[in-house]
Parts: sequence; structure tokens; C-alpha cells
Amino acid sequence: MDYGRQTLERTLEQGAFAITVEVNPPKGTNVTNLLETLKALVGRVHGMNVTDNTAAIMRASSVAVSRLIYEQGHDPVLQITCRDRNRIGIQSDLLGAHLLGIRNVLCLTGDSPKVGDHKEAKPVYDMDSVQVMRTIALLNQGQDMAGKSLDGGTDFFIGAASALGADSHDIMHQKLKAKVDAGARFFQTQAVFSLDPFQNFMNEMRAYPSKVLAGVLVLRSVKMAEYMNANIPGIDVPEELISEMKKAGEAHEADVGVDIAVHLIKSLRPCCDGVHIMPGRLGNRVPEIIRKADLN
Repeated sequence: MDYGRQTLERTLEQGAFAITVEVNPPKGTNVTNLLETLKALVGRVHGMNVTDNTAAIMRASSVAVSRLIYEQGHDPVLQITCRDRNRIGIQSDLLGAHLLGIRNVLCLTGDSPKVGDHKEAKPVYDMDSVQVMRTIALLNQGQDMAGKSLDGGTDFFIGAASALGADSHDIMHQKLKAKVDAGARFFQTQAVFSLDPFQNFMNEMRAYPSKVLAGVLVLRSVKMAEYMNANIPGIDVPEELISEMKKAGEAHEADVGVDIAVHLIKSLRPCCDGVHIMPGRLGNRVPEIIRKADLN
């Protein structure tokens, strides 16, 4: 195992506080600005989480961008969704990712094409995220989903997502247990904006051995916050935070969003295993967030 690279797995296993950052591949082939932004974070974060056509918007391959990030010195976390590939394609991409040095995988079902920019696309959904985790566990054991032996297995650190408050208590437990049983060793939560609900969630999560990274979304504007409250299940940006951004005015909304993220990280740190920062278009502000939150 190459511990010089697998900093996310090692950090979590050693009980240290982990930092991951979400990265959106470009809609095109120009990665100059993306890689320049990420250079400032080399050695300061434990994982770069690369989205896979998030929100069903076509972007560059998450496998390819993960490799570019790896070459910079980061430990990529490959997101893989069930929407666009069948079980043959998913397993093939996973083997290819392993060949390229990628060792962390976050398994997601994926948004419907109807919400994206290719609404006529046919969704696949041959498997759900739990089945993908089970498949990765098999690949780690040197076997494919059809029971055939591999000429060289994989060594993936398996991750799953969890939406806070989107399901009833019993359904939430059923989903968490299914993902843990399937091999999930870390969870990445949906964006957290209130401490009390998250603490309740963590009280439940401590029944499981998996680590938890709290999702911290950097709000860019009032419009963004209001859109999320209206359209994203499980997301609840408190009105007091929205009011705070309104008072700052349009020119300083993003500054308030950064300060909110810093405050959230400091509040969440005592009760979870790490944070997953989702900066969106404010990727250039991540070093500032890390510094102000006293993360390193």
C-alpha cells in the first residue's frame, strides 16, 4: 500500500481530522485554471474529491481529472455514479482508475438526466450505489461481479454519501447499515448548516465503524442559498445566515459565505472525523478558509 499517496485513508485510520475538497472537472478540455488553483492546496488537504458529471451536466472525465490531480501530488477521491454506465462500464472504469493510481472511490447513484444539460439522455441505473460498493469490495478481493477472477485486484478505499434529514429515522438507519455492510469505510454528508441536527446524526453514526466527513458548502450568494432551500431535498440554509448575506450587500455576499464556512468548520470539528469543503466557483478561497478555520 502506497501510504505516500493514500493520505485520506491513512489520516482517517489514524484518527486525525481529515480535509477534502470538491473539484468539478471542466466543461471542456482547458484545465489550466483548475490545476493552478489546486497547486496552492498541495500538502494542505488529504483528498481532492472529483465529481462525476454532477447534476447530470456533461463535463470532462472524472477519471482523467483525478489522474491530473494525482500528478500534482494530491490524493484524488473518484466519484462514480450509476446514471451513465452499466456494470461492465463501471467495473472497467474502476480497473482503469486503479491502474492510474487512484485509490479512493465515492459511490453515488447520480441525478436524473432531466435536471442536467442533456435532458434527452437515457439513464442507465443498472446498479445503485450500494451494489457498486459491493462490486468494489469484490474487485478488492480479486473478483469481478460475474464471479470471474481478476489478473490483479484493486485496493480501493470505499466511500458513500449521506443526506441529512431527507429520510425518516428508520429509513436513514436502513440506508446507512446497507452501505456499511456493502463496504463503505467513510461517509460524506450533504451540506451541513446547523450544528444540532448534525450532532444528532453523529450520535446515530457512532453505532457504525465508518468515518464521517461533514459537508461544508461555501455559499456564494443569497440567490444560491434561496435556490438550494427551494430545490435541494435535505438542504436547509437557516434564514439568519441568508439575512446576514443580504445585509452585506451583493459585493460582499461571497465574503460572508466564506466566513460562514469557517464558523461551521470550527463548530463541526469536535463531533466528526473531517470536513468535505464544497467551494463551487469559490475554489480560490479554499486556502483562506483552511487558514481561518485553523485546519493547518
